[in-house]
Amino acid sequence: MPEQTTRSVAAAALLVGAGLLTRRALRRRVKDSPLWPMPTLDPPVSGRPRTRALRLLLTGHERVADGVVRLRLEGSDLPAWEPGAHLDLVLPSGLVRQYSLCGDPADSSVYEVAARLVEDGRGGSREVHEQLTEGLELEVRGPRNRFPLVEAPAYVFVAGGIGITPVLPMLRALSEDVDVRLLYCGRTRASMPFLKEAADLVGDGCTVVAEDEDGRPDLTALLSGLPEGAVVYCCGPEGLMAAVEAALPEGTALHLERFAPRTAGGADTAFEVELRRSGRTLTVPADSTVLAAVRRELPDTLYSCEQGFCGTCQQRVLEGEVDHRDELLTDGERDDSMLICVSRARGERLVLDM
Repeated sequence: MPEQTTRSVAAAALLVGAGLLTRRALRRRVKDSPLWPMPTLDPPVSGRPRTRALRLLLTGHERVADGVVRLRLEGSDLPAWEPGAHLDLVLPSGLVRQYSLCGDPADSSVYEVAARLVEDGRGGSREVHEQLTEGLELEVRGPRNRFPLVEAPAYVFVAGGIGITPVLPMLRALSEDVDVRLLYCGRTRASMPFLKEAADLVGDGCTVVAEDEDGRPDLTALLSGLPEGAVVYCCGPEGLMAAVEAALPEGTALHLERFAPRTAGGADTAFEVELRRSGRTLTVPADSTVLAAVRRELPDTLYSCEQGFCGTCQQRVLEGEVDHRDELLTDGERDDSMLICVSRARGERLVLDM
């Protein structure tokens, strides 16, 4: 091949190579900033990144008590969890519900949760009971733990019905020489899941109260004479948790697990919400939520659980005092943000960065 032709071929090859490198660099740049050549935008202040989602196979759907089913979700190398953790379960309808993990933290191939049917609920539990079948692939997020087991010389656990689920892994994790008491109560014995296992784990320290047989539990007797440094864990209906708080001896640490929004101390009142970036001012009625009012104006506003647990609807607060009713945000996050599905204004006005 003549020398001139060889040089031409080499030059052409260099140009092609340079072009490919330039195209790759542009692709990376555009991926980093879709609005390039404008600078990369900072992540939005409002909104909370979702926990990484997993796709798991439903391999078990078993009735374990009246109105309660246990779900077995299998995968591989699942994220580790500790007693007290829960999952966000994304149902086929798109509803998101939270369920405490009640299986073995050492088994990285399976998550187990249990769900009670809520007859007058918003449809999530009925979907779990009646529409989920073995073989379905379901999306889950988590695990997350806002109910961790702390180290203590003695423990008192109070579980109401399905509230036994986060307690079970805690009981299994405690050594036999630790002072443990368990009060497990429910409407009937048949409605109380994992009753035998819980009683076997605690032995003589277990007190079972079925309301149809025994009436209401004597919380004052249960919580009297606690060893120094004892901690109390409670999960169950709001009424039970309020009663435990009222009967708690002064200075005793109390840990609560809620799967419903915290109730207000008094009657709710209407207030105004200004959406600063949208230039709109809304009225939130006493019997409605900030989320509902916002979505009437901004229907694309993200939300999910509507219970104050998942964080999808978190928004930045620019002005005003918030009545926080969620179970998710840290104290630092509450300084300048809120979950608009459950929290409200303490005064007459809030300003949101929306």
